[in-house]
Amino acid sequence: MKKVKTPIQVRYQETDQMGVVYHANYLVWFEIGRTAFIDALGLSYAAMEKAGVVSPVTHVEVDYKQPIRYGEAAFVETWLVSYDGLRTTYGYQVLNKAGEVAVSGKSDHVVVKKENFRPISVRRMFPEWHQSYFDALGEKA
Repeated sequence: MKKVKTPIQVRYQETDQMGVVYHANYLVWFEIGRTAFIDALGLSYAAMEKAGVVSPVTHVEVDYKQPIRYGEAAFVETWLVSYDGLRTTYGYQVLNKAGEVAVSGKSDHVVVKKENFRPISVRRMFPEWHQSYFDALGEKA
């Protein structure tokens, strides 16, 4: 299974009154990790959008284990949990400088036509994505 580790710059505006990263910002960090994961596979989400396709979030889970504070180093590690040609589940871990898990989670996505939100077959419309995702999972397409 392929994992991609992306550094995150903890910005002051991402913290709350307690000096820790505000909980909703981890969802943004998940998206940064997901984009880096897609790029690491040699794929382009922007190219998919230009073809009239988007991949909205249908479900998200986040577990908070320990805080990340302003000025600390943080990383988001991203991988594929599952992929079936239509739905994709990404896994995430936000790590601190010591490599300890601060936050973990996953997000589910479906691939749809932008104009009507009808599901499409990734295998038929984007065969390179389909193959790359199975390769990242370590499975045969």
